[in-house]
Amino acid sequence: MGANLANEVAEQKFCETTIGCKCPHQGAILKDLFQTDDFRVTVVPDRYTVEICGALKNVVACAAGFSDGLGYGDNTKAAVIRIGLKEMIRFCKTFYADGLQVSTFFESCGVADLITTCYGGRNRRVSEAFVKTGKTIEELETEMLNGQKLQGYQTCEEVINMLNLNGYIDRFPLFHAVNLIYKREIPAEKLVEFLRREPDEDD
Repeated sequence: MGANLANEVAEQKFCETTIGCKCPHQGAILKDLFQTDDFRVTVVPDRYTVEICGALKNVVACAAGFSDGLGYGDNTKAAVIRIGLKEMIRFCKTFYADGLQVSTFFESCGVADLITTCYGGRNRRVSEAFVKTGKTIEELETEMLNGQKLQGYQTCEEVINMLNLNGYIDRFPLFHAVNLIYKREIPAEKLVEFLRREPDEDD
């Protein structure tokens, strides 16, 4: 996982990736196989966090797209990214704490991939269009994604189910807002109201 958009990798532009591998020996083999001068590989043992970052960053990117669609500017978008990262960390600590290393979030699979996805990528683009056009997800997928699906919307559904089932929904206001906005249960303009509900307690 990481900030390594395929077209830029193909053009041999420098980028990084994170491999989650519990076995140091196997991790070293994987690094040796994939690393090049332009594709830097870091191996960490915290494999669950690596995988979950790859999913949750798409949910945060949806919020970033809503913010862009509403014309809220870079400061609000920075707040979305910061709060979104904290919710990613909180989610992993809540459900996948075994072996978790907070340092993993500062590898390419974490903050770097989150930034890239919140400034580019399909989840941000479609979410911006969702706000601006009023079209459905299905319409936008057909028009914009050439057969691909919007991962953030689907992931958010699963995340919200987990949070509701365990009584944690109030601790994840950004994730909650994304789900409600996509269901059109609240207008996109309510996003900032939910951002203001960020829990005060330390993670």
